[in-house]
Amino acid sequence: MLTLPEEFINVIVAFAPLFTQPVWEHAQVLLTGAILTPRKRTVSACLRVMGLGDEAHFQNYHRVLNRARWSALAASRVLLGLIVTVLAPTGVLVCGLDDTIERRRGEQIAAKGIYRDPVRSSDSHFVKASGLRWLSLMALVEIPWAERVWALPFLTVLCPSERYYQERGRRHQTLLERGQQMLRLVRRWLPGREVVVVADSSFAALDWLHAVRDWVHVVTRLRLDAALSEPAPPRLPGQKGRPRRKGKRLPTPAAVLADPNTVWTRIILPRCYQRRYRALEVTSGTAVWYHTGKPVVPIRWVVVRDPEGRFEPQAFLSTKLGAAPAQIVEWFAQRWQVEVTFAETRAHLGVETQRQWSDLAIARTTPALLALFSIVTLTAHAMSQSTPVPVEGAAWYPKRLPTFSDALALVRSRLWWEAPFSTSLDSKEMEKVPSSFLKRLADTLCFAA
Repeated sequence: MLTLPEEFINVIVAFAPLFTQPVWEHAQVLLTGAILTPRKRTVSACLRVMGLGDEAHFQNYHRVLNRARWSALAASRVLLGLIVTVLAPTGVLVCGLDDTIERRRGEQIAAKGIYRDPVRSSDSHFVKASGLRWLSLMALVEIPWAERVWALPFLTVLCPSERYYQERGRRHQTLLERGQQMLRLVRRWLPGREVVVVADSSFAALDWLHAVRDWVHVVTRLRLDAALSEPAPPRLPGQKGRPRRKGKRLPTPAAVLADPNTVWTRIILPRCYQRRYRALEVTSGTAVWYHTGKPVVPIRWVVVRDPEGRFEPQAFLSTKLGAAPAQIVEWFAQRWQVEVTFAETRAHLGVETQRQWSDLAIARTTPALLALFSIVTLTAHAMSQSTPVPVEGAAWYPKRLPTFSDALALVRSRLWWEAPFSTSLDSKEMEKVPSSFLKRLADTLCFAA
């Protein structure tokens, strides 16, 4: 019988109705083991750190991922509800949408493909990587005890390669189509909530923006040479011919940037990760973005430049026409936290170290590890009400605010502390620590690498 901290139980108990009782007991072991183990996030590693290295029916734990009937989409909906209830109960919900490559090799991994490696590639150097492509949707919420915005994953889907669909005689679903399906789910799960989705330039596509603008507001990059126009003039009575799609042509963002008569407004933008403040100059306007054969999308465009010249001028768009330019830039700046979350899950939660070959297990494991980032954060937030989140610093590394590694250390310490002990009946006697518990600690330290 597991002995778990109350704060941890209060978070994970919301997922219990998605499983049968036997599967739920096994899922709790795997979830706790995935948090405690510093090694690869394999089922065997999770069982060893939980003291179940001699479990004869170890296959039951593997079946939680590769055979048991439970819905990952239903779990995503529960997790989103927890995040919204605890950390973003009111106001605009800002989400980050981005893809990442999980480097995996093996003939039995059917959905893998060859993609551009975004980490190792640059503008002048192209690096290919073999692996799985995942599209993740994360809630960008303020963490009070961290004093900054974190990206908490709640919905991650696999985007198989084009070859995967061709071998099965199916039409290839692009990254944009997958993103459209995910945003439709969010609108269904949060019908009365205003949602803003922040994405990179991969999602600055007219067809996609037109398809999702009735569900969410989108903030993304805009090409400096984008063809912008005024809205189409009203149709006159008795006017013949096809209705106009756009009005008078407007200057491109590049032309606005080069125009000496452009009026610039100075704003102060907080940097989301280091909490420093940066002064920027912006100019903005509304227009319709149109290309032949594509739908017309009304947008608010924003051109940003740095008075100190530390980065190149950039342009952004928002499908929320009434948003202030400073708000649009601040929303887009929060997108960097998505990249931070991807890096943290690789460094601390073992993404890319799992070794499942079953298609169903592959489709479940990586989304579960990314969701574990959110579960750990929610648990640490509950624990912070009574115990401050510790900050691991040093004389050579001053650190004022906790990061995810500190939150993970707090949750791990509480999980270890709640491990069952055998105590003497006489209160004057010292507590007797079971040898099996000491062996678990020793194995965790000795086999950490």
